[in-house]
Amino acid sequence: MIRASTYGLMTVLLLGGTVGLAVADPPGLKTLAIGAEAPDFRLPGVDGKTYSLKDFAEAKVLVVVFTCNHCPTAQAYEGRLAKLTTDYRDKGVALVAISPNDDKAVRLDELGYTDLGDSFEDMKLRAKEAGYPYPYLYDGETQATAKAYGVLATPHVYIFDAKRTLRYVGRFDDSEVKTVKSHDARNAVDALLAGTPVPVEKTRVAGCSTKWSDKRASAVESLAKWDAEPVTLDAIDDAAVAKLVKNDGKNLLLVNLWATWCGPCVAELPELVTINRMYRNRNFRLVTISIDEPEKKEDAGDVLRKHHVAATNYLLETKDRDHFAESLDKEWPGPIPYTLLIEPGGKIVYRKVGAFDPLEVRRAIVKSLGRTY
Repeated sequence: MIRASTYGLMTVLLLGGTVGLAVADPPGLKTLAIGAEAPDFRLPGVDGKTYSLKDFAEAKVLVVVFTCNHCPTAQAYEGRLAKLTTDYRDKGVALVAISPNDDKAVRLDELGYTDLGDSFEDMKLRAKEAGYPYPYLYDGETQATAKAYGVLATPHVYIFDAKRTLRYVGRFDDSEVKTVKSHDARNAVDALLAGTPVPVEKTRVAGCSTKWSDKRASAVESLAKWDAEPVTLDAIDDAAVAKLVKNDGKNLLLVNLWATWCGPCVAELPELVTINRMYRNRNFRLVTISIDEPEKKEDAGDVLRKHHVAATNYLLETKDRDHFAESLDKEWPGPIPYTLLIEPGGKIVYRKVGAFDPLEVRRAIVKSLGRTY
């Protein structure tokens, strides 16, 4: 969800583009005011250490950024946070990132631009993969620090002077992916290091709404709603398979070959459901193809319904399995499960014989679809 203004209740855009949904912050939430003292915290970091303000006592300037794994806007700023850290480290500036989100309050359809959720374990994976040069802390359990600072969105930047007095609050800069015209955070840091007034003390924030714990019910309700979606199973022949994998449309296509008698195939169906629910609001399509015999159609349908696979599901009808294999992918050696990720135009960017690694598949998907708006 996109925050559209700075303080109080805000108009929000859903990832799919719906306008006008109101998001309620906790009662009495108020963003820390310029001139306020930095609230202390005691939070676990992804590096196994526990951090508080005293761990940054030697810094002339302290930059506190509330951010997270899943938000497209937050991901757009990962590199810039890292560059600020390395550019200013020798000048006495410290940066600490804090995730304010309760990961159990994040719906799957809010994860369409990421390969990871907002859990502490997922934060460790993101920090390791991206090589964060700054501490990354978790506040999702109690969200006490986020409430003390009045975090409205991720990312939300707070910059404090040597006495830990707030001198800047708002966005990092004025552009997620386009050319930056106003380097707000850097301008504030430069001013504080020079001993001059911060040119602009407050700016609007743009990003994803803070996922407060009271959203957990909505996340649970969404799962029940999706579980009730109809599941269908249609026939597909070799010619249709050949046309399918050419992927002449605009969607990224994930194709999974399975059968009811294949234990690993059935075991990974829930992961396919999760992936589909994450990305289907983007240019993404999941297709499953059962190679069960036609007389086993009802059995295959029962398995799909049991696991709530509300995707495009097919049952193969072929007279020649080798011809089918050639139609699907000439590199397929034969065993199942077999998974392909096909970009528009037919380029296969991921293939896996046997059970897939869900994180590996999600990373391949967001690499193709993109992590930002």
